[in-house]
Amino acid sequence: MAEDLVLDTAIRDWVLVPLSVVMVLIGVLRYFVSKLMRSHQAPDLKVVKEGQVILRARNLRAAAGFIPAKSFRSRKTYFTNEENGLLHVPKGQAQNAQAQMFSDPNLAMDMMKKNLSMIIPQTLTFAWVNFFFSGFVAAKIPFPLTQRFRGMLQNGIDLSTVDVSYVSSRSWYFLNLFGLRGLFSLILGEENAMDDTQRMMQMSGFGFDPSR
Repeated sequence: MAEDLVLDTAIRDWVLVPLSVVMVLIGVLRYFVSKLMRSHQAPDLKVVKEGQVILRARNLRAAAGFIPAKSFRSRKTYFTNEENGLLHVPKGQAQNAQAQMFSDPNLAMDMMKKNLSMIIPQTLTFAWVNFFFSGFVAAKIPFPLTQRFRGMLQNGIDLSTVDVSYVSSRSWYFLNLFGLRGLFSLILGEENAMDDTQRMMQMSGFGFDPSR
């Protein structure tokens, strides 16, 4: 049977609150550092035009159920016509996204700077949390959870008798790491509305294949 724990208020004052405040401050600082490291160059007109066309096609697909079928087919033909469609790329003219990135040193440098601005603060913060706050039960979720959440919420605590709703300090760090996107959007604007999950997904692959 799971045991009920009484959390000391000192854990809230010296573990839970400092962790949350430090994660917010690191996120804000990382945003401004990456903004300073970003190279300012005039946007390519062709790239901007292609992005706007893709955005229009995406909006058309999302609103397909709200316009007549005839109108949707005509707009679809306008985008996907094999002769002069805006989204049609003739064979042999499609440029590989990876080749484009490595051919442009500024683009590759910006990608490396973004990755460094994400990896270095995360590594240092995790080492700080693991050294000073490892093993603390920092909080309790006010609703019951199943056993599947134990590994996610009680990282660093090897006690099967503790109720799943209790959150360890290390797990609280990861929850803040991947759950502060909405707060950063309010503080820094929609320009920063990209969390670390999306950055990690971008690191695994570059761009998309325009021929597809």
